[in-house]
Amino acid sequence: MSGTTDSKSLEQTRPNQKQDVIYVGYRRRGRAIVEKQPGQEQVTPEPSLELTNHSPSGFDWGYSGSGPAQLALALLLDYTGDEDIALAHYTEFKNRVVSQLDCSHPERYWRLTGTDIENVLRELSGEAVASTN
Repeated sequence: MSGTTDSKSLEQTRPNQKQDVIYVGYRRRGRAIVEKQPGQEQVTPEPSLELTNHSPSGFDWGYSGSGPAQLALALLLDYTGDEDIALAHYTEFKNRVVSQLDCSHPERYWRLTGTDIENVLRELSGEAVASTN
């Protein structure tokens, strides 16, 4: 992974983590949909596109392409609320997590918890990363 994140950039203003959040991805009429639960709030590419434009056509998963890169950046940005953390770790997060997501579950969706994201970020950075959302 290129770039490093020092411990100061990992410090957050809120100590509570949103590990109870769940991201769910599925396809509707061929379009990739990602929701944040509880609440079924749709996660869109727009906030992450302002940082890096990999896939203006939207998200994807299950391989290492531009759609998964945009999804990885969007998930980290949404979860942490921190642009620096999202930018520092999204490529490796794409490689480790998003490229492995699939909809083989009987209901045809994937599920990623805040705890899952936190654990990967901890591995990547060596420290806990509290979300600010």
